[in-house]
Amino acid sequence: QVQLVETGGGLVQPGGSLRLSCAASGRTLSWYNMRWYRQAPGKEREFVAHIGWSSGITYYGDSVKGRFTASRDTAKNTVYLQMNSLKPEDTAVYYCAAAYANQGFDYWGQGTQVTVSS
Repeated sequence: QVQLVETGGGLVQPGGSLRLSCAASGRTLSWYNMRWYRQAPGKEREFVAHIGWSSGITYYGDSVKGRFTASRDTAKNTVYLQMNSLKPEDTAVYYCAAAYANQGFDYWGQGTQVTVSS
């Protein structure tokens, strides 16, 4: 069982930056894949970023490419999402999710609100 807790959300002006954290507990994350998703009011959940825990391989949703960067700190059992050049359309609740190897993303955090507004 993996428990995930996201932090770092808040209110930021357009063009600003935020860094989200997702702290994992319950087991080590070797062989896990980690993802960030987001969901805005009235919209479907959207894939944001993926990072392989062991490999460090990343890929991103089209809407955030070049602006967001996923990383992980294996010593702290934590993944991060650095968000730069934020836009109002990035406003959403951001969720961290974990999947063991090729299994489904069964473990989710509670989410953290990001609001981009002037």
